[in-house]
Amino acid sequence: MTANASARAIKPELLRTYTEDFNKDRANLIAADAAVSAGVLKAATDYRGVRALPRDFSIELKQGSITNQERSGRCWMFASLNTLRYELMHRWNLEDFEFSETYLFFWDAMEKSNTYLENVLRTLDEATDSRLFEAINESPADDGGWWQMFAALVNKYGLVPKSAYPESENSRNSDDFKQYLNSKLREFAAELRRRSAAGASEDELRALKDEYMGTVYRICAVALGEPPEKFDFFARPKDDDEDKKGEARKCKAEADADGKAESCKCEGKSDAKACKCDKDKSDKPKTGKDERPQIREIGITPLEFYKKYVPVDVNDFVTLANAPLKNRPFNQRYHIRFSANVAEAGDMEFVNVPLDVFKKAALDQLTAGHPIWFACDCTQFALRKDGFFDQSVVRVDQLFGTEFTGDKAHGLEYGDSPSNHAMTFTGVNLDEDGKPNRWKVENSWGKDAGKDGYYVMSDAWFDRYVTELIIRKEYLDDATRALLTTEPVELDPWQPLTRRCR
Repeated sequence: MTANASARAIKPELLRTYTEDFNKDRANLIAADAAVSAGVLKAATDYRGVRALPRDFSIELKQGSITNQERSGRCWMFASLNTLRYELMHRWNLEDFEFSETYLFFWDAMEKSNTYLENVLRTLDEATDSRLFEAINESPADDGGWWQMFAALVNKYGLVPKSAYPESENSRNSDDFKQYLNSKLREFAAELRRRSAAGASEDELRALKDEYMGTVYRICAVALGEPPEKFDFFARPKDDDEDKKGEARKCKAEADADGKAESCKCEGKSDAKACKCDKDKSDKPKTGKDERPQIREIGITPLEFYKKYVPVDVNDFVTLANAPLKNRPFNQRYHIRFSANVAEAGDMEFVNVPLDVFKKAALDQLTAGHPIWFACDCTQFALRKDGFFDQSVVRVDQLFGTEFTGDKAHGLEYGDSPSNHAMTFTGVNLDEDGKPNRWKVENSWGKDAGKDGYYVMSDAWFDRYVTELIIRKEYLDDATRALLTTEPVELDPWQPLTRRCR
């Protein structure tokens, strides 16, 4: 061994020192027993941190049933649809509702395939080992994405309820489908580059691409089934007066016991009217028939459904980022090259803002009664099963006997905590000074993850690991809104904040 190689090696005498130091500290032995037996996260869970994050919130939105992306990378799509279904449910007074995630999943696979082949045509002069081509070629039609990809799909293809296009085995568990779709796309890319090198014209190459897209459609239709062009929609609004009826029934029982209606005390209604109304209904024959009003649509298209039933425009939202990086100055608009899924829709953009502006926009939107799509690194200091995001709950610092001191800038610059998952804020708790101390998170991992599908996030964790928010333009301050019309700074596809959420 050369002297230089010896200097780089782990020295045996140091190993002996390491093991002696480890074994003479009783805390190390206890930590090892716990971690080896139960795993790092369970061994590191601090019950005091858990107790410091109760699951009640001063501002809380009533959402539908918890959704489940299962073994797929569609979190960004689920979170997006969860924000829209909240608005639809409350506009049309529905007890519950879920959009078809599979419908957009089909068209996302088609559009990403088309955009990948278009990007191949745009980079015919690039070597296959160039950084740009490697970024394009890394995952041609993978599952991941952002809100703006979702908006592009909705603008072009509309939306459908889950009943019109339900889940399939390949939407629930997408790896095999996407593996072979991506393999085929890379074969197509190689052939396009070969034909170009042999002298094929741009028109000839694009005609070949159109032929290839027929194969892509066949793969998607076999894996997922063809999406509907039209469908029927049926729903029943819940009864507006259900709570009042419950009070009326209670009052009627009290009145019957006293022998007079005047003893009722129905809030918000005259006592006699409440009980008389309920009594009149009780005199009618009971048939068991559901008398609630109906919403019925026969042969509606996905775009018609979106425009008629969804009371928000997906284009009225802005991506705010909080990335405290020296090479990403705040109060600047950014544009990421080669980040589109729908080729003609354009690439992803975001506005980078300081944390106080970032958080205020979130609080204003939640306080006004609207959920928020957000992206974060869901793996850091998180308990997936128990539903906590907090560094005071996951005390790996105590378990391993070392502090984890990296800040948000470090996590983004060194790729330690980029955005990798999208979820929805549906609540926040404000302390006596009106400051947030914890956030309610709706996830898309099913009701068995977290507490009935919901997570609680400390405000400190929000500051450290939440990097993107989708905010309605009306809740932006004037200075941030003004940035939307400025010339964006272009970023390359491999730069921080560009990882697709899965």
